[in-house]
Amino acid sequence: MCHYPPGTSKWNKVEHRLFSYISLNWKGRPLISYETVVHLIGATRTKAGLRVKAALDAGTYELGVKIPDAEMERLNLRPHRTLPQWNYTLRPHEK
Repeated sequence: MCHYPPGTSKWNKVEHRLFSYISLNWKGRPLISYETVVHLIGATRTKAGLRVKAALDAGTYELGVKIPDAEMERLNLRPHRTLPQWNYTLRPHEK
């Protein structure tokens, strides 16, 4: 998992390159609903053949849920060197 701070998608090369294609794909079309946005994003293709998959998550999620430290410690998280508080690999438990 790699998470970048808000406004820094330029650091994520795939995301940064996709935004221009997504913007071109929905240029001049009214974004009247979430479904419209998801459909337009999902219809995006790059010249190199990259296809975008998009799905609307209509779920509701409780805010402020705290995970106990003991449960977090059971996860097999390996922090990355760059921004370890945001970037990590979650691996299966070793046996």
